[in-house]
Amino acid sequence: MFRMKSVSAVAVLIAGAAIVPPAALLAAHHGAGHATADIIDGQGQTKGRAMLMQHKDGIHVDIVASGLPAGVHAVHVHTTGTCTGPDFTSAGGHWNPGKKQHGHDNPAGAHVGDMPNMTVGADGTGTLKTVVKGAMLNGGADALFDADGAAVVIHAVADDYKTDPTGNAGARLACGVIKAK
Repeated sequence: MFRMKSVSAVAVLIAGAAIVPPAALLAAHHGAGHATADIIDGQGQTKGRAMLMQHKDGIHVDIVASGLPAGVHAVHVHTTGTCTGPDFTSAGGHWNPGKKQHGHDNPAGAHVGDMPNMTVGADGTGTLKTVVKGAMLNGGADALFDADGAAVVIHAVADDYKTDPTGNAGARLACGVIKAK
């Protein structure tokens, strides 16, 4: 009878492991989880999705967007998890816990939230895959998930990678509140 209970317990453990979603297994493997942001335009129409995954080297970001104007667009992580259209100023400034200046080409930069530009094709679609080096979703004083959250913002024009504080990136076209998953 004891053996029966042991076998049943093993079967329950195996069955339980089989129903754990793959994303949860990845989050457990990497230790700090993952997040998503549904990106909307100023009229509330869905324009894409950002997926953020914690890895040892930083936050890996994958963005897929559609319905945007063709061209090169700045993409940044902003400090506040609010996306009120049409201008999305509610998202605050760039995520900058180190109090640096803006831009990868600025000797006094860059903000943690400064990411590479995203090219959108004539069909209105664009993708961006990047790593926000050294950044953390959770844990520590400078983690992305703080009391007021954070957002991903896609801007009207390209970031010049040097002008402080915005990179001359223009208006905010689309925004997505980053939510832990």
